Amino acid sequence: MRERCSLEAARRLVMEAAAPVGTEEVPLSLCAGRVLAQDVTAVMDVPPFDRSPYDGYALRAQDTAAASPETPAVLRVLEDLPAGTLPKYKVTPGTAVQVATGAPVPPGADAVVPYERTEAGPGWVRVSCPVPSGANVVRAGEDLPQGVLLARRGTVVDPSLLGVLASQGWERVQTVRRPRVGILSTGGELLDVGEPLTPGKIYNTSRYTLWAALSALGCEPVWLGRAEDQTEAIAALLERGLASCDALVSTGGVSVGEHDLTPAAMERTGVRFLFRGVACKPGMACAFGVRDGKLLCALSGNPVSALSSFHMLAAPALRALAGRSSPAPFPVALQTPFPKASPVTRLLWGRLELSGGRAELRLSPRQGNAMLWGTVGCDTIAEVPAGSGPLAAGTILRGWRL
Repeated sequence: MRERCSLEAARRLVMEAAAPVGTEEVPLSLCAGRVLAQDVTAVMDVPPFDRSPYDGYALRAQDTAAASPETPAVLRVLEDLPAGTLPKYKVTPGTAVQVATGAPVPPGADAVVPYERTEAGPGWVRVSCPVPSGANVVRAGEDLPQGVLLARRGTVVDPSLLGVLASQGWERVQTVRRPRVGILSTGGELLDVGEPLTPGKIYNTSRYTLWAALSALGCEPVWLGRAEDQTEAIAALLERGLASCDALVSTGGVSVGEHDLTPAAMERTGVRFLFRGVACKPGMACAFGVRDGKLLCALSGNPVSALSSFHMLAAPALRALAGRSSPAPFPVALQTPFPKASPVTRLLWGRLELSGGRAELRLSPRQGNAMLWGTVGCDTIAEVPAGSGPLAAGTILRGWRL
């Protein structure tokens, strides 16, 4: 076990310990946000037939070759063809079929003229200009040809891909199972929302911040409960989570005080420690370990420290469990100076903005272990290297999107 390892080393150890979960077949209606566990190939053309993109008339182009305002082509209309119906008649010389948007182009026709470019009456239509062959005909497979690779394994199903899968008639799709991640909190000072606030107590914010963060990663959060500062009570929750979840995230009890008993509870449950403590702030106090191939992420009780450790260490591994890749770091410039020195790696919360063609970070004015309000609206964490002094505006740092 490593004590107070670097942020980079800690991230590597956690990623190496992340064991993938299995797959499951789910109905198409439940696929949004899920990760494909299979390559998906088009099994049919889209559209499956030649169709009209406009309300108009399907006709033979050669019947309009000599059409002009002075000598228009007058064609007999065989039928009115709504979308979703099949034609009864073949278009022959001197005839046309009225078609709606999305209707099949009837046999014999090789062009469509939009309604607004015609004059029509009962049983006839007048066309006053030539209509080229192929005009306004969407060919079968023009949008999507049969056999093309739609998406590779590991792709997150977004609304567009969901629609494409529906266009192929897919009823069920093989996806990565959503990892069940247990959340537990420790500390006698904590109350659940809804309980009366009494002197010396605070509400448990981490239960809700971590629930939201896990959901955003494609995980299934599971609330395991709250334990007093007692080794046995914490160990009981850990055992409960290990029996029913793929990974665990806890808050509280990881510092060096008399009541910081989460590491002792982890030892009691047979957890193999990866490291205790990371040389960065916020998020210095933490403990990560593994049992039965399941990752345990014990985070600080301070809400911003917990969120910082979660995003920088736990989230990449949990994304891997969920079949997702992690965003790569990128260079970001500070919009304003940062006045403090950083003996160890420092994490700065802020909001990403684009200015003059470069990525800039608008720092939150409230940077601190317990200042949860200061993280509201933040979408990026910047990493200040250990040993840095005060930073000038424009300093380039490594940024991580949340």
